[in-house]
Amino acid sequence: MTLSAVLLVTAVVWAVSVIRSVRLRALVYSLPLPMTLALVSTDYRVDGAQLLGVLGLNLFFVTVAVTYQRLRWPILLADGAGIAVYVGLSAGLLAVPVPFEPALAGMLALWLVAMLLLRRRARPPETTEASTEGRPDGLPALLKLVVIFVGAVLTSLFGELLRGMVVTFPYSGVLVAVEARRQLHDFSRHFARNSLALVGFLTAYHYVQHVSPAVALGAGWVAFGLIAAALHLPLRRRRRAAEPPPAAEPPPSAPVGDQQVWVQVSPDAARKPRGQRALTGRRRPGPRFE
Repeated sequence: MTLSAVLLVTAVVWAVSVIRSVRLRALVYSLPLPMTLALVSTDYRVDGAQLLGVLGLNLFFVTVAVTYQRLRWPILLADGAGIAVYVGLSAGLLAVPVPFEPALAGMLALWLVAMLLLRRRARPPETTEASTEGRPDGLPALLKLVVIFVGAVLTSLFGELLRGMVVTFPYSGVLVAVEARRQLHDFSRHFARNSLALVGFLTAYHYVQHVSPAVALGAGWVAFGLIAAALHLPLRRRRRAAEPPPAAEPPPSAPVGDQQVWVQVSPDAARKPRGQRALTGRRRPGPRFE
């Protein structure tokens, strides 16, 4: 990859490290910026294998989450396990031709199944919201930027060995997994949801790439934007519907002399005769006249 690609990967990882919301982190990482640079700087064409590369991205994060959070591996070893899974999938996909339409149908079916499973296993709102707050890792800003840049260089050199699967290789994902290591479960879930937009990007590019790369990229970005908007707009509506109703207004006050008394009849007193009902409440000072 070129220096511009390394700088782009560094910028994406830096943005993810600054953002604290897991949902926004996953959305920023889902932007097909590395894919765009890979397609511009190479002559690879998008076919069924590259489309299934989106599945490889999801398997990468699932592998890192399982090995790091459940098996308690160090995050760098977990990253290595995720890369091994992606490389193994890529080797199998590059060994045989993968027709685009069957791959597209399979990806859509897998996405629907994944969304159904994730909805059933969704965490309670309290737990999910609490986990969206990231915590700083203590590294100075300049040192973190240097570490991210060095990691981007090494990742880019490794990605060049994958030939056509370089289009969907998790360049920034390797470092993003380190940044989001405390939130990998939620991050993987949000990224799986956003994967449909990446499928739309590659699909639009595939069907327009015979015209020109520039037109294909434009169509891909339009498809990505439309699908991403469709995925995230209903989320705001559901949040508004889930908001608690406004608090009820206090009962009107009844004036008594120069004071106002808030009157409330207790349930036990309501069943007594009218003359024996007990009134409970608190007094509000009224105007004083001297």
